[in-house]
Amino acid sequence: MTRNVPIEGLEVAAYTLPTDAPESDGTLTWESTTIVVVQAHAAGCTGLGYTYAGSPVATVVESALADVVRGRDLLAVPAAWAAMHAAVRNLGRPGVVAEAISAVDIALWDLHARVLGVPLSVALGAVHEATPVYGSGGFTSYDDEQLRTQVGGWVDEGMTSVKIKVGRCPEDDEHRLDVVRKAVGDGVELMVDANGAYTRKQALGWAGRLADRGVTWLEEPVSSDDLEGLALVRDHGPGGVEIAGGEYGYDLPYFHRMLDTGAVDCLQADVTRCGGYTSLARVAALCDARSMDLSLHCAPQVSAHAGIAVWHLRHLEYFHDHVRIETRAFDGVLRPEPDGTLRPDRTRAGHGLTLRAGALEPYRIA
Repeated sequence: MTRNVPIEGLEVAAYTLPTDAPESDGTLTWESTTIVVVQAHAAGCTGLGYTYAGSPVATVVESALADVVRGRDLLAVPAAWAAMHAAVRNLGRPGVVAEAISAVDIALWDLHARVLGVPLSVALGAVHEATPVYGSGGFTSYDDEQLRTQVGGWVDEGMTSVKIKVGRCPEDDEHRLDVVRKAVGDGVELMVDANGAYTRKQALGWAGRLADRGVTWLEEPVSSDDLEGLALVRDHGPGGVEIAGGEYGYDLPYFHRMLDTGAVDCLQADVTRCGGYTSLARVAALCDARSMDLSLHCAPQVSAHAGIAVWHLRHLEYFHDHVRIETRAFDGVLRPEPDGTLRPDRTRAGHGLTLRAGALEPYRIA
Protein backbone atom coordinates (compact mmCIF):
# COMPACT_ATOMS: atom_id res chain seq x y z
CA MET A 1 0.00 0.00 0.00
CA THR A 2 1.33 3.46 -0.89
CA ARG A 3 1.54 5.70 2.13
CA ASN A 4 0.22 9.24 1.86
CA VAL A 5 0.78 11.83 4.60
CA PRO A 6 -1.45 14.87 3.98
CA ILE A 7 -0.16 18.29 4.97
CA GLU A 8 -2.71 19.63 7.44
CA GLY A 9 -1.91 23.34 7.37
CA LEU A 10 0.50 26.21 7.94
CA GLU A 11 0.97 28.90 10.56
CA VAL A 12 3.03 32.02 9.99
CA ALA A 13 4.27 34.90 12.13
CA ALA A 14 6.71 37.79 11.64
CA TYR A 15 8.99 39.26 14.31
CA THR A 16 11.22 42.34 14.20
CA LEU A 17 14.16 42.29 16.61
CA PRO A 18 16.53 45.21 17.25
CA THR A 19 20.23 44.81 16.55
CA ASP A 20 22.65 45.04 19.47
CA ALA A 21 24.18 48.18 17.91
CA PRO A 22 23.61 50.28 14.78
CA GLU A 23 24.83 48.38 11.73
CA SER A 24 25.84 49.31 8.19
CA ASP A 25 27.59 47.95 5.14
CA GLY A 26 28.70 49.57 1.91
CA THR A 27 25.18 50.43 0.73
CA LEU A 28 22.71 50.06 3.62
CA THR A 29 22.17 50.95 7.28
CA TRP A 30 19.78 49.21 9.70
CA GLU A 31 18.90 48.85 13.38
CA SER A 32 16.54 45.85 13.28
CA THR A 33 16.03 42.57 11.44
CA THR A 34 12.74 40.81 10.66
CA ILE A 35 12.34 37.04 10.65
CA VAL A 36 9.23 35.36 9.22
CA VAL A 37 8.59 31.93 10.74
CA VAL A 38 6.42 29.23 9.15
CA GLN A 39 5.21 26.13 10.98
CA ALA A 40 3.72 23.20 9.04
CA HIS A 41 1.66 20.38 10.56
CA ALA A 42 1.05 16.73 9.64
CA ALA A 43 0.73 13.37 11.38
CA GLY A 44 1.03 14.90 14.84
CA CYS A 45 4.34 16.60 14.02
CA THR A 46 5.37 20.21 13.36
CA GLY A 47 8.01 21.38 10.92
CA LEU A 48 9.64 24.79 11.09
CA GLY A 49 11.01 27.09 8.40
CA TYR A 50 11.87 30.76 8.19
CA THR A 51 13.29 33.56 6.11
CA TYR A 52 14.74 36.98 6.84
CA ALA A 53 12.42 39.41 5.09
CA GLY A 54 9.57 41.85 5.70
CA SER A 55 6.08 41.10 6.99
CA PRO A 56 4.61 40.97 3.43
CA VAL A 57 6.15 37.49 3.24
CA ALA A 58 3.67 36.37 5.91
CA THR A 59 0.83 37.76 3.80
CA VAL A 60 1.98 35.75 0.78
CA VAL A 61 2.19 32.58 2.85
CA GLU A 62 -1.32 33.05 4.23
CA SER A 63 -3.05 34.27 1.07
CA ALA A 64 -1.25 32.45 -1.73
CA LEU A 65 0.53 29.35 -0.41
CA ALA A 66 -1.29 27.84 2.58
CA ASP A 67 -4.24 26.52 0.59
CA VAL A 68 -1.94 25.28 -2.18
CA VAL A 69 0.01 22.91 0.07
CA ARG A 70 -2.83 21.89 2.38
CA GLY A 71 -3.80 18.27 1.69
CA ARG A 72 -0.76 17.52 -0.46
CA ASP A 73 1.46 14.55 0.27
CA LEU A 74 4.22 15.47 2.70
CA LEU A 75 6.35 12.64 1.34
CA ALA A 76 6.52 14.47 -2.00
CA VAL A 77 7.78 17.91 -0.97
CA PRO A 78 9.13 18.81 -4.45
CA ALA A 79 5.58 18.37 -5.80
CA ALA A 80 4.33 20.89 -3.23
CA TRP A 81 7.17 23.24 -4.24
CA ALA A 82 6.16 22.97 -7.90
CA ALA A 83 2.54 23.69 -7.01
CA MET A 84 3.55 26.81 -5.09
CA HIS A 85 5.57 28.07 -8.03
CA ALA A 86 2.65 27.53 -10.38
CA ALA A 87 0.24 29.30 -8.03
CA VAL A 88 2.25 32.54 -7.79
CA ARG A 89 2.75 33.08 -11.52
CA ASN A 90 0.89 36.40 -11.51
CA LEU A 91 2.47 37.66 -8.28
CA GLY A 92 6.05 37.64 -9.61
CA ARG A 93 8.39 35.05 -8.14
CA PRO A 94 11.58 36.98 -7.28
CA GLY A 95 11.86 38.79 -3.95
CA VAL A 96 9.07 38.52 -1.39
CA VAL A 97 7.29 35.63 -3.11
CA ALA A 98 10.48 33.57 -3.42
CA GLU A 99 11.21 34.18 0.26
CA ALA A 100 7.72 33.00 1.18
CA ILE A 101 8.13 29.81 -0.88
CA SER A 102 11.55 29.30 0.73
CA ALA A 103 10.19 29.46 4.27
CA VAL A 104 7.36 27.05 3.47
CA ASP A 105 9.66 24.62 1.64
CA ILE A 106 12.09 24.58 4.58
CA ALA A 107 9.21 23.89 6.98
CA LEU A 108 7.88 21.08 4.79
CA TRP A 109 11.25 19.36 4.47
CA ASP A 110 11.75 19.61 8.24
CA LEU A 111 8.28 18.14 8.78
CA HIS A 112 8.98 15.43 6.19
CA ALA A 113 12.10 14.37 8.09
CA ARG A 114 10.36 14.48 11.48
CA VAL A 115 7.48 12.31 10.28
CA LEU A 116 9.97 9.78 8.91
CA GLY A 117 12.06 10.04 12.10
CA VAL A 118 15.32 10.90 10.32
CA PRO A 119 17.74 13.86 10.53
CA LEU A 120 17.05 16.55 7.95
CA SER A 121 20.56 16.28 6.50
CA VAL A 122 19.94 12.60 5.82
CA ALA A 123 16.55 13.30 4.22
CA LEU A 124 18.21 15.86 1.94
CA GLY A 125 20.97 13.43 0.92
CA ALA A 126 24.02 13.70 3.17
CA VAL A 127 27.43 14.01 1.51
CA HIS A 128 29.41 15.49 4.42
CA GLU A 129 29.30 15.12 8.19
CA ALA A 130 29.62 18.83 9.04
CA THR A 131 29.38 22.27 7.43
CA PRO A 132 32.41 24.62 7.75
CA VAL A 133 31.50 28.15 8.84
CA TYR A 134 33.20 31.53 8.72
CA GLY A 135 32.54 34.50 10.98
CA SER A 136 30.66 37.35 9.32
CA GLY A 137 29.79 40.84 10.51
CA GLY A 138 32.46 43.49 10.90
CA PHE A 139 30.01 46.25 10.05
CA THR A 140 31.27 49.58 8.76
CA SER A 141 29.56 51.22 11.75
CA TYR A 142 31.87 49.39 14.18
CA ASP A 143 34.79 51.11 15.86
CA ASP A 144 38.16 49.40 16.20
CA GLU A 145 37.37 47.83 19.55
CA GLN A 146 34.09 46.36 18.32
CA LEU A 147 35.91 44.90 15.34
CA ARG A 148 38.65 43.37 17.51
CA THR A 149 36.16 41.83 19.93
CA GLN A 150 33.95 40.34 17.23
CA VAL A 151 36.60 38.80 14.98
CA GLY A 152 38.59 37.58 17.98
CA GLY A 153 35.47 35.85 19.26
CA TRP A 154 35.04 33.96 15.99
CA VAL A 155 38.62 32.74 16.10
CA ASP A 156 38.11 31.65 19.71
CA GLU A 157 35.14 29.57 18.47
CA GLY A 158 37.41 27.71 16.06
CA MET A 159 36.76 29.58 12.81
CA THR A 160 39.66 29.99 10.43
CA SER A 161 38.04 32.61 8.15
CA VAL A 162 36.43 35.96 8.98
CA LYS A 163 34.60 38.52 6.83
CA ILE A 164 33.99 42.23 7.33
CA LYS A 165 32.02 44.86 5.43
CA VAL A 166 33.82 47.45 3.30
CA GLY A 167 33.02 50.23 0.89
CA ARG A 168 31.05 52.80 2.87
CA CYS A 169 34.12 54.88 3.77
CA PRO A 170 36.86 53.40 1.57
CA GLU A 171 39.48 55.69 3.07
CA ASP A 172 39.07 53.81 6.38
CA ASP A 173 39.07 50.27 5.05
CA GLU A 174 42.80 49.59 4.89
CA HIS A 175 43.10 50.62 8.54
CA ARG A 176 40.12 48.44 9.47
CA LEU A 177 41.70 45.47 7.72
CA ASP A 178 44.95 46.06 9.59
CA VAL A 179 43.00 46.06 12.86
CA VAL A 180 41.36 42.76 11.96
CA ARG A 181 44.59 41.14 10.82
CA LYS A 182 46.33 42.06 14.05
CA ALA A 183 43.40 40.70 16.06
CA VAL A 184 43.15 37.31 14.30
CA GLY A 185 46.79 36.63 13.40
CA ASP A 186 48.37 35.47 10.18
CA GLY A 187 46.77 32.02 10.00
CA VAL A 188 43.20 33.24 9.49
CA GLU A 189 41.71 33.88 6.05
CA LEU A 190 40.54 37.46 5.56
CA MET A 191 37.37 38.05 3.52
CA VAL A 192 35.45 41.23 2.66
CA ASP A 193 31.98 42.11 1.37
CA ALA A 194 31.42 45.41 -0.47
CA ASN A 195 27.67 44.85 -0.97
CA GLY A 196 27.89 46.41 -4.42
CA ALA A 197 29.40 49.69 -3.19
CA TYR A 198 31.98 50.12 -5.96
CA THR A 199 31.80 51.05 -9.62
CA ARG A 200 33.55 48.65 -11.99
CA LYS A 201 36.79 50.65 -12.13
CA GLN A 202 36.75 51.33 -8.39
CA ALA A 203 36.32 47.61 -7.79
CA LEU A 204 39.34 46.78 -9.93
CA GLY A 205 41.45 49.30 -8.04
CA TRP A 206 40.28 48.11 -4.66
CA ALA A 207 40.80 44.47 -5.54
CA GLY A 208 44.51 45.17 -5.83
CA ARG A 209 44.67 47.14 -2.60
CA LEU A 210 42.72 44.46 -0.76
CA ALA A 211 45.06 41.79 -2.09
CA ASP A 212 47.98 43.75 -0.65
CA ARG A 213 46.27 43.39 2.75
CA GLY A 214 46.00 39.62 2.34
CA VAL A 215 42.30 39.54 1.42
CA THR A 216 41.38 36.36 -0.48
CA TRP A 217 37.60 36.82 -0.96
CA LEU A 218 35.86 39.89 -2.42
CA GLU A 219 32.08 39.59 -2.33
CA GLU A 220 29.83 41.73 -4.50
CA PRO A 221 32.46 44.32 -5.46
CA VAL A 222 29.79 45.72 -7.80
CA SER A 223 26.05 45.16 -7.74
CA SER A 224 25.07 41.53 -8.09
CA ASP A 225 22.77 42.67 -10.90
CA ASP A 226 25.84 43.72 -12.89
CA LEU A 227 27.00 40.30 -14.03
CA GLU A 228 29.33 41.75 -16.68
CA GLY A 229 30.91 43.97 -14.02
CA LEU A 230 31.48 41.02 -11.73
CA ALA A 231 33.04 39.11 -14.61
CA LEU A 232 35.30 42.09 -15.39
CA VAL A 233 36.64 42.16 -11.83
CA ARG A 234 36.99 38.39 -11.77
CA ASP A 235 38.92 38.30 -15.04
CA HIS A 236 41.16 41.32 -14.50
CA GLY A 237 41.61 41.46 -10.73
CA PRO A 238 44.56 39.99 -8.80
CA GLY A 239 44.90 36.23 -8.98
CA GLY A 240 44.74 35.63 -5.24
CA VAL A 241 41.34 37.28 -4.71
CA GLU A 242 38.20 35.25 -5.44
CA ILE A 243 35.06 37.08 -6.56
CA ALA A 244 31.81 35.86 -5.00
CA GLY A 245 28.13 36.66 -5.43
CA GLY A 246 24.67 35.13 -5.65
CA GLU A 247 23.05 35.76 -2.28
CA TYR A 248 20.24 37.71 -3.99
CA GLY A 249 19.39 34.91 -6.40
CA TYR A 250 15.69 34.13 -6.17
CA ASP A 251 15.27 31.61 -8.97
CA LEU A 252 17.25 29.08 -10.96
CA PRO A 253 17.57 31.18 -14.15
CA TYR A 254 19.40 33.88 -12.19
CA PHE A 255 22.05 31.45 -11.00
CA HIS A 256 22.35 29.97 -14.47
CA ARG A 257 22.98 33.44 -15.92
CA MET A 258 25.54 34.26 -13.23
CA LEU A 259 27.48 31.09 -13.92
CA ASP A 260 27.10 31.30 -17.70
CA THR A 261 28.51 34.85 -17.62
CA GLY A 262 31.56 33.69 -15.66
CA ALA A 263 30.73 36.31 -13.03
CA VAL A 264 32.12 34.57 -9.94
CA ASP A 265 34.84 32.23 -8.74
CA CYS A 266 32.58 30.87 -5.99
CA LEU A 267 28.78 31.00 -6.16
CA GLN A 268 26.66 31.94 -3.17
CA ALA A 269 23.05 30.97 -2.49
CA ASP A 270 20.67 31.67 0.38
CA VAL A 271 18.31 28.80 1.17
CA THR A 272 15.82 31.26 2.69
CA ARG A 273 15.64 33.26 -0.57
CA CYS A 274 16.33 30.93 -3.48
CA GLY A 275 13.28 28.70 -3.02
CA GLY A 276 14.20 26.55 -0.03
CA TYR A 277 15.93 23.20 0.05
CA THR A 278 14.16 21.97 -3.08
CA SER A 279 15.56 24.82 -5.17
CA LEU A 280 18.97 24.87 -3.47
CA ALA A 281 19.56 21.30 -4.64
CA ARG A 282 19.15 22.50 -8.22
CA VAL A 283 21.53 25.43 -7.66
CA ALA A 284 24.08 23.03 -6.20
CA ALA A 285 23.73 20.83 -9.29
CA LEU A 286 24.64 23.81 -11.50
CA CYS A 287 27.84 24.14 -9.47
CA ASP A 288 28.50 20.41 -9.58
CA ALA A 289 28.30 20.50 -13.37
CA ARG A 290 31.08 23.11 -13.40
CA SER A 291 33.15 21.69 -10.52
CA MET A 292 32.59 25.05 -8.79
CA ASP A 293 32.19 25.51 -5.06
CA LEU A 294 28.95 26.76 -3.52
CA SER A 295 29.01 28.95 -0.40
CA LEU A 296 25.82 29.18 1.65
CA HIS A 297 24.61 32.60 2.73
CA CYS A 298 23.47 33.18 6.33
CA ALA A 299 20.54 31.63 8.28
CA PRO A 300 23.03 29.17 9.79
CA GLN A 301 20.59 26.98 11.71
CA VAL A 302 18.76 25.84 8.57
CA SER A 303 21.66 26.28 6.16
CA ALA A 304 23.95 23.95 8.12
CA HIS A 305 21.74 20.98 7.26
CA ALA A 306 21.62 22.00 3.60
CA GLY A 307 25.41 22.21 3.50
CA ILE A 308 25.71 18.55 4.45
CA ALA A 309 23.95 17.69 1.17
CA VAL A 310 26.00 19.99 -1.13
CA TRP A 311 28.73 18.10 -2.97
CA HIS A 312 30.94 21.08 -3.92
CA LEU A 313 30.46 22.89 -0.60
CA ARG A 314 32.89 25.67 0.34
CA HIS A 315 31.43 26.99 3.59
CA LEU A 316 28.53 28.74 5.33
CA GLU A 317 28.29 32.35 6.49
CA TYR A 318 27.90 32.51 10.29
CA PHE A 319 26.31 35.97 10.24
CA HIS A 320 26.23 37.95 13.48
CA ASP A 321 22.63 39.20 13.21
CA HIS A 322 21.19 35.81 12.37
CA VAL A 323 23.18 34.04 15.07
CA ARG A 324 21.74 36.44 17.67
CA ILE A 325 18.18 36.00 16.43
CA GLU A 326 18.28 32.23 16.01
CA THR A 327 19.78 31.73 19.45
CA ARG A 328 16.95 33.77 20.92
CA ALA A 329 14.18 32.37 18.71
CA PHE A 330 14.81 28.62 18.83
CA ASP A 331 15.70 25.80 21.15
CA GLY A 332 18.04 23.17 19.74
CA VAL A 333 20.46 25.51 17.94
CA LEU A 334 23.80 24.18 16.73
CA ARG A 335 26.98 25.72 18.15
CA PRO A 336 30.31 25.85 16.33
CA GLU A 337 32.54 22.86 16.96
CA PRO A 338 36.23 23.41 17.89
CA ASP A 339 37.13 22.72 14.24
CA GLY A 340 34.98 25.63 13.03
CA THR A 341 32.03 23.58 11.74
CA LEU A 342 28.34 23.18 12.49
CA ARG A 343 27.64 19.48 12.97
CA PRO A 344 23.96 18.41 12.89
CA ASP A 345 22.89 16.06 15.65
CA ARG A 346 21.90 12.77 14.01
CA THR A 347 19.95 11.71 17.08
CA ARG A 348 17.33 14.41 16.32
CA ALA A 349 14.72 14.16 13.60
CA GLY A 350 14.44 17.09 11.21
CA HIS A 351 16.68 20.04 11.95
CA GLY A 352 15.86 19.78 15.64
CA LEU A 353 14.71 23.37 16.15
CA THR A 354 11.63 24.34 18.14
CA LEU A 355 10.16 27.82 18.27
CA ARG A 356 10.45 29.79 21.50
CA ALA A 357 7.21 31.63 20.80
CA GLY A 358 7.01 33.21 24.23
CA ALA A 359 10.44 34.77 23.92
CA LEU A 360 9.55 36.23 20.51
CA GLU A 361 6.04 37.43 21.24
CA PRO A 362 7.09 40.96 22.33
CA TYR A 363 8.62 41.42 18.86
CA ARG A 364 5.70 40.11 16.83
CA ILE A 365 4.49 42.38 14.03
CA ALA A 366 2.27 39.99 12.04
